[in-house]
Amino acid sequence: METVSTGSMSHGLGKGAQIDMWAYEKKLQYPVNIKNPNPKLAQIIVSQLGGPDGELAASLRYLNQRYTAPYAQVKGLLTDIGTEEIAHRP
Repeated sequence: METVSTGSMSHGLGKGAQIDMWAYEKKLQYPVNIKNPNPKLAQIIVSQLGGPDGELAASLRYLNQRYTAPYAQVKGLLTDIGTEEIAHRP
């Protein structure tokens, strides 16, 4: 199953003019062939990515805590850690 869609923009380009801004193809970067499914392991992996103790939740906690930090150095540190946690997302 492959889905292809494009986004376009026409603002400020004159009547009827359009520029393609992106092309989205719904396909995996690397093929996945699962020979031995392991639902228990899959549940652990999914919870680490998007669960309450996952990367996204951790990054949002760090980024929210920076607003109540008493010192500029602490705010900077929490911002850096939160940003790094976001970078871990697949």
